[in-house]
Amino acid sequence: MTNDLPEVRERGPGPRPAPPPGGPPMSDVWVYKGRAYDLSDWISKHPGGAFFIGRTKNRDITAVIAAYHRDPAKVERILQRRYALGRDATPKDIHPKHNAPAFLFKEDFNSWRDIPQYRFDDKNDLMHRVKARLSEPALAARIKRMDTLFNVIVATLAVAYLAVQGLRLSDPRWMPLPAFVIAMVVLRSSLAGFGHYALHRAQRGINRVLGNSFDMNYVALSLVTADGHTLLHHPYTQSDVDIKKNVFTMMMQLPRLYRVPLHTIHKFGHMFSGMAIRIADVCRVTRKAGVEQAYGSWRVALPHFLGSSGVRLLLVTELLVFVLAGDFWAWALQFVATLWVSTFLVVASHEFEDDREDEVVEGNDWGVDQVVHANDLKVIGNRYVDCFLSAGLSSHRVHHVLPFQRSGFANIVTEDVLREESAKFGVEWLPARSFVTDRLPKLCRTYLLAPSRLAREKNWDLLREHCSPAAWKASVGYVVAGFVGIGSV
Repeated sequence: MTNDLPEVRERGPGPRPAPPPGGPPMSDVWVYKGRAYDLSDWISKHPGGAFFIGRTKNRDITAVIAAYHRDPAKVERILQRRYALGRDATPKDIHPKHNAPAFLFKEDFNSWRDIPQYRFDDKNDLMHRVKARLSEPALAARIKRMDTLFNVIVATLAVAYLAVQGLRLSDPRWMPLPAFVIAMVVLRSSLAGFGHYALHRAQRGINRVLGNSFDMNYVALSLVTADGHTLLHHPYTQSDVDIKKNVFTMMMQLPRLYRVPLHTIHKFGHMFSGMAIRIADVCRVTRKAGVEQAYGSWRVALPHFLGSSGVRLLLVTELLVFVLAGDFWAWALQFVATLWVSTFLVVASHEFEDDREDEVVEGNDWGVDQVVHANDLKVIGNRYVDCFLSAGLSSHRVHHVLPFQRSGFANIVTEDVLREESAKFGVEWLPARSFVTDRLPKLCRTYLLAPSRLAREKNWDLLREHCSPAAWKASVGYVVAGFVGIGSV
């Protein structure tokens, strides 16, 4: 007989896996709409992949479910029938720092108190109205075609990525230095943009490996940033839970004139050795805490670890090949250009440099909030070309309202729908922001020319900012941190 009432599950007396370092074990609880659920048995069965369930233990997953599912009501029925614990959630069910590294949040941040509470039950809100139109046959068919076209172009770009390096190494006359650097910046940003969308796809099969192409532009490590990006940034954009606005400000501890060279060396350290250390550490913690808690099984986890390790090995191997070929400076120039262009692209899609926290109001329309707090980007003005030149961010507002869509091209063909529905809610549809003429100058002033944090706190002049022992200590520590995999993303 089928019982449609919430099921209260009791756990047997078997041994619990060892907890992660840093605190006592917490109960196996996921919180949805204020109620407690145990999704332990759902981790390995989740159609979207084990990662998304495993990482959200001891979190409120209300916004995650609403954002990443076409039909959240169907998911809710599954939760209530199979996984309900039959009680309201309590503060003890929620990890105070969202089960993530504490340094990513404000010191007084508490997940139970500070998570924005949106209303997702209104079928007439912006998100629901846009999702309803996705089922229109003509639009659904066009989205499917665009996803296929996107994948074909990505495969072509991957071949071009190898060909450009091969031509440069074979005979530099066939690939002059300026052309090589420009081509590598474009190709690395484009492949990282594909990795961006691969992270949003169901983490099953080959996607568990392909998501690691998010690392091709030297900026991030998808193995650890997938959580912060897909599960913290997207559902809670511009709030205190959104760690994306914090991770790129770590360079601000450096004196302004040291910032570019030292951050560049720091990220070289991440590429060369630091991220390999991070991967090994994540693997160690996963084994110690119990792989079932995060991935369901090692069979599911290994593609994530092997894919991430493979990309890091590729990046280091490219460096070594160029050094052995006597063409180190060509590699170095494309590294520096790619790193900084990509870093500014990432922060250009939101105005993190502005203090806009007062605009995040609990209980407002989530979809409207996403539109307001995201920027579409343009580089040359063609959205399909800019989809790759901007690392997938040309239709960024659609991406935030519909983060489950599989490609940037799908977002482009859905943009008219979002714009039309937004107008009905009185949301002004602003033009796409120019990366080169609009966002880049402002970001340079914010991230490169502003005084260091310590200089602002102490009201130091330029000389004291750069010559104080504290500044030197911070600078040395920042460089070392890159090589050991600590510090920034």
